[in-house]
Amino acid sequence: MSVATRVLTGQALADALEDVARLRMTVFRDWPYRYDGDEDYEREYLQAYLSPGAVVVAALDGDRIVGAATGAPMADHAADFAAAFQDRPEDLSDIFYCAESALLPEYRGRGIGHAFFDAREDHARALGHRYSAFCSVIRPDDHPARPADYRPLDPFWRKRGYAPLPGVIARFAWKDIGQPEETDKPLQFWMKAL
Repeated sequence: MSVATRVLTGQALADALEDVARLRMTVFRDWPYRYDGDEDYEREYLQAYLSPGAVVVAALDGDRIVGAATGAPMADHAADFAAAFQDRPEDLSDIFYCAESALLPEYRGRGIGHAFFDAREDHARALGHRYSAFCSVIRPDDHPARPADYRPLDPFWRKRGYAPLPGVIARFAWKDIGQPEETDKPLQFWMKAL
């Protein structure tokens, strides 16, 4: 299986959002997100990526999108994340938000995760951003749904130069698998200088 990555902006990005939604609903069902997504939620959530500075990096097997990573200026997400950064010295306008990376399991371990970050960081630099940040869900180590063989991605993120920002925790709600309604989840922000 040969996979190519392609940076999508503008209309190409808009055209790919249905595939991004499908990937999010598939990949994020797994630990640690356990996301029980639906198309209506996805349609509303992904509207943030129609902003002028947004990017989708698509992983393609032929014409089929098998993975996608999203990003946008943090200022486009200020309503969701400004409170988490209120005690930080960085201005939100200097930060590029690397939102999610979703890749089907059979395509993992081939360097696509690095390609996702490389492309988003290059895009952020081209827009003049000084920092790149993302957040990861915080789940308790003793959560009953945690797989015994789960390996956190912390070593991968640290290798890329990211570090967790102490006390910079956002809260975001989604519906977990098997739950009747959405619940807030804490999300730890990680950041690096570009």
